[in-house]
Amino acid sequence: MKAMILNSYGAAAQFQLTELPRPSVTPGHVLVRIAASSVNTVDTMIRQMGKDLPLSPDLPAVLGMDFAGTIEAVGAGITDFVPGDEVYGCAGGLADLPGALAEYMLADAKLIAHKPKTLSMREAAALPLVGITAYEGLQRADTHAGQKVLVHGGTGGVGHVAVQLAKHFGAEVYATASGEKALGILETYGARGIDYKSEQVADYVAKYTGGAGFDVVFDSVGGANLVNSFAAAALNGNIATTVSLLELDLTAAHFKGLSLHVVFMLIPMLHNHKREEHGAILAKLAEIVEAGALQPLLDEKQFGLAEVGQAYERLTSGKAIGKVVVEIR
Repeated sequence: MKAMILNSYGAAAQFQLTELPRPSVTPGHVLVRIAASSVNTVDTMIRQMGKDLPLSPDLPAVLGMDFAGTIEAVGAGITDFVPGDEVYGCAGGLADLPGALAEYMLADAKLIAHKPKTLSMREAAALPLVGITAYEGLQRADTHAGQKVLVHGGTGGVGHVAVQLAKHFGAEVYATASGEKALGILETYGARGIDYKSEQVADYVAKYTGGAGFDVVFDSVGGANLVNSFAAAALNGNIATTVSLLELDLTAAHFKGLSLHVVFMLIPMLHNHKREEHGAILAKLAEIVEAGALQPLLDEKQFGLAEVGQAYERLTSGKAIGKVVVEIR
């Protein structure tokens, strides 16, 4: 099979097109013919940081966590899938799990689900990592109808899904972004867009919550922006974040009695811990998609397998709006 591999890590590391043996199916796994794979920030971090990041695979490495494709073969013990099923998932591209930047991929059946029927392969490949992350974060923050929810990074990979899911759960949704195009996208989701470059936290908290703060803040920007999330949250509010790799003064969180939920969705893959929960979330997301309440946002640029390097550069450039997807076939 054709595959794109890395023979080295670093900012200048180049993907190489090569031929690898097609994987053989094993018990509990399925062999998937890959149609598309999306690029996530963690993929670009692996390429650049290599073994400085504990989850990076050994070289030569086949990256690519997200995918959509068609099952070619099923291993012993598999009852939920048969050859010919269209599936999607986030099941490799890190540690000892081979990735999706290849024509075929061996995937743990616990980490996949049937692809939403209303999505193309390209659209479905954009959803697994960000969808699971957004769903888990909102659920852990106890998001429900009647709340005011703020999503930081509302048109980002995770953020645009969190906005739509929070709306689906019945919340009144607000989201930060910048630029007319991004703010316009938020309107189509039924969310109130906030231009973080021109509106201060205290001002939009006063404007939209009467100074009380938001019940849930989903911070897909994280890092230093967590300070803004603390400032925007209501007393005893919930904050979910996907980026907390920093030292931070929690005094503001203490005096508001905030609950902070750190979402690291790679745990099931890395530690073989409750992998079936990811399959269940993907199945639920497919239902939400088919009900018309969730649509992946795809960047306007399209890439083929041989253009993986360009796809990675597109994401790291900060110019992409929505998910960057690589079509394998």
